[in-house]
Amino acid sequence: MRYLQLSVILLYSLCVQAQPSALKHLKKDTLLESILRSHPAFAQVQQHRSDWNVQIVYTEINRNKRNKPSFTDHSFNLQPGAYFYPASTVKMPIAFLALEKLNELNIPGLDMNTTMLTDSATAKQDHVYHHPLAGDGRPTIAHYIKQIFLVSDNDAYNRLYEFLGQEYIQRKLKEKGYPDAVIRHRLSVSLTDQQNRQTNPIRFIDSTGKTIYEQPAQNNTNALPNLNMFQGKGYMRGSKLINEPFNFSEKNRVYLQDLHNMLKAVMFPESVSAKQRFKLTQTDLNFLRRWMSSYPGESKYPEYPANEYWPSYVKFLYYGSEKQSPIQQHIRIFNKVGDAYGYLADIAYFADFQNNIEFILSATVYCNSDGIFNDDHYDYDKIGFPFMRDLGKAVYQHALKRVKKHSPNLKNFVYTYQRD
Repeated sequence: MRYLQLSVILLYSLCVQAQPSALKHLKKDTLLESILRSHPAFAQVQQHRSDWNVQIVYTEINRNKRNKPSFTDHSFNLQPGAYFYPASTVKMPIAFLALEKLNELNIPGLDMNTTMLTDSATAKQDHVYHHPLAGDGRPTIAHYIKQIFLVSDNDAYNRLYEFLGQEYIQRKLKEKGYPDAVIRHRLSVSLTDQQNRQTNPIRFIDSTGKTIYEQPAQNNTNALPNLNMFQGKGYMRGSKLINEPFNFSEKNRVYLQDLHNMLKAVMFPESVSAKQRFKLTQTDLNFLRRWMSSYPGESKYPEYPANEYWPSYVKFLYYGSEKQSPIQQHIRIFNKVGDAYGYLADIAYFADFQNNIEFILSATVYCNSDGIFNDDHYDYDKIGFPFMRDLGKAVYQHALKRVKKHSPNLKNFVYTYQRD
């Protein structure tokens, strides 16, 4: 037995020497755990991490003397394969892909500011020839993307979903290394699986009304995964309570780490492989970053009334849902939020131009303690928004105190936010 024990010890020693990186990977990540433990506000979050499906990804960013960034990921309760409804966070990759598709088409006169007319091919499809919130009334991909990031507009997302088509979306996400991502339906409209597979015919026209590009109606015939996902104990169908779990099997699915990585690929394209990048020009990147970090009041077209769309309207991390919370002008949050079916999520890159700090933070939390869906009785205000607010501030304070060898130069993320 003694020789056996010595052999095991020797074998372990050889493994440590031969595979240090593998063993290091197995080490438990405790950074976020320690941040949460240091704040009493997170006591319930730690206690209910499983039933609230709390998941957090935090990326520390360090710069070398040439300002080149390197990244270290930390996570809390991250569960590969643990489903959460991504809600409006799916609008972020859809916006990225819409610009990528324009670049792939590479047609003279066709860009994000070209007039886009959405026709209909079935009774359930909308047609859009006029944009009431645009200054000149023209629907464009640029306006739709602005609406997505300024106020998380569902109709704007639906128009881009239709421009891309379901097959294109799935193929592109898989090519970029997100094989588990499924974006398969429009938002805020009740449609069958087959109706979501069908997308509208679309035309782009120039200032004289001449068609520059015409895309016929599409129908995705490829198989989509049945997620086999049922949650909760009941749901409302109209005014009737159905006492059985709610079916998410044909809903969208994008895991938190994947959303986190998609944002990183747009904020830091050079940090990922060419295959993982979205095919975007520098103009595209500047446009996306500017509107991802803007507040509703910083847009003239569309114009959003301050009493309905307060400055931090879609900035859950750091601000929660507080309408009167003072905006920290030296901090910009480049992000996309989602909230539906009791799920909250926020995918965000933080830049503090006064203190020269930056990080990427993504989180999701489930706020449906009664287990009933579609009853409008979710715990957003009691659990979700306070958690998001406190988490953003706690991680920000950690980043503020963190000693860095080189202070980052964040000039590439500085934008002029005049109203336009």
